[in-house]
Amino acid sequence: MKRIFSVFALAAAFMAGAVVSAQVRDWHDLDLVHQHVNEAIREMTRAKASKHYDMEGHGQRAEDELRGAEHELDLAVKTIRAHP
Repeated sequence: MKRIFSVFALAAAFMAGAVVSAQVRDWHDLDLVHQHVNEAIREMTRAKASKHYDMEGHGQRAEDELRGAEHELDLAVKTIRAHP
């Protein structure tokens, strides 16, 4: 359970960092956030595969939200790369 809490805390920290970052200097900044979100997704997948938690669907919803964030970040990075 501590591991799951850590994963959620990590994911929340990355998401909060992405939201509160005041300046995005270039696509490298967003690309780094994108990488962190992908890592959080991998951690969620590992935790889910270990079957050490049952959180009444909250874990799956968190993973779904991370995947949505990953998709949007991917689009943002592609947009910034296309329009420097």
